Amino acid sequence: MISNVVDAISNHDRIADLGQRVLKGGTITREEGSWLFGLEKTSDLFDLMGWANRIREHYKGNKVHLCSIVNVKAGGCSENCKFCAQSSAHQTDSPRYGLVDLPPVLAAAEEAKANGVTAVGLVAAWKGLEEGAILDQICDRLTELKDSGKARPDASLGIIKNPKVAERLKQAGLECYNHNLETSRRFYPEVCTSHTYEDRVETIRHLKKVGIKICSGGILGMGETREDRCDLAFALRDVGANIVPINILNPIEGTPMAKTAEGIAPMEVLKSIACFRFILPKQEIMVAGGRTVNLRDLQSMIFMAGASAMMVGNYLTTLNQSVEKDLQMLRDLGLDPRWEKHGFSDQDTPTPVEDVAVVS
Repeated sequence: MISNVVDAISNHDRIADLGQRVLKGGTITREEGSWLFGLEKTSDLFDLMGWANRIREHYKGNKVHLCSIVNVKAGGCSENCKFCAQSSAHQTDSPRYGLVDLPPVLAAAEEAKANGVTAVGLVAAWKGLEEGAILDQICDRLTELKDSGKARPDASLGIIKNPKVAERLKQAGLECYNHNLETSRRFYPEVCTSHTYEDRVETIRHLKKVGIKICSGGILGMGETREDRCDLAFALRDVGANIVPINILNPIEGTPMAKTAEGIAPMEVLKSIACFRFILPKQEIMVAGGRTVNLRDLQSMIFMAGASAMMVGNYLTTLNQSVEKDLQMLRDLGLDPRWEKHGFSDQDTPTPVEDVAVVS
């Protein structure tokens, strides 16, 4: 009994020491991050989340970054990501259609503006983007979205091998590009074999070189270990991600992970968010896909756990709860989703481009 009390006090003090260090502008080590991810006692988890909430408030105040997405090309993707309903390698009920015209994009932007959503991301299900007619069409949509002034133009368009493509996207008005690392380097071959982890790091490097901000995160609950989640958080710190989306696997019938993934408990999700906040104190940590299915009645606790951003509206192939319900949740928590700025001036200077390739 005495030993348990001593351990609890020791954990309480150690969490507090790490929290104070981060509040003062310091960083935590890989070993310390691993220790945080390994915490299991309920009392320790609430201590951890309490400090994560302090860190969020210190760097972000009561502001919450909202974003939404519009699927501009659905299904038929050539890649074999085991979680994805849009892969042509899997038999799912996910819709398939070609590149959409401009009106749906502007309609999504109009709805975003009405709900105080900062950004609209154009998402396409394909391996990546190359020079040619498709790139021209994408750039036209980005320019129209930027010129509308209704939302920040973001995009998630897959792997970029040619630096000229990144430059074209920047010239068209793209401000932020989503390209998730998904998981650790070690576990990545268990997720996808049709392209490599290095392909994703290279894409981020090309985008950063032309001044595009990076939205990069991953998926929890695919069968990875806590060490894998810790490695992902530090890799995202190394590549200089500005927005870090944390998705929780929502297994889709017909995908390999619908049968193999064991899922993840709500408190484990909240602990992971808190650990990401300790490791990435100034980044926008955004809870995205799988939120409603996996967190259920604990959704509002993501902000206590350190999240400062949230995806609203439906996801690519699954439903979310209504935007109205999300906005009411923010009002109840005293959080403000309406930003006057669309930049990232409150974050550290991005990691030098030449350092991006050494992610481990």
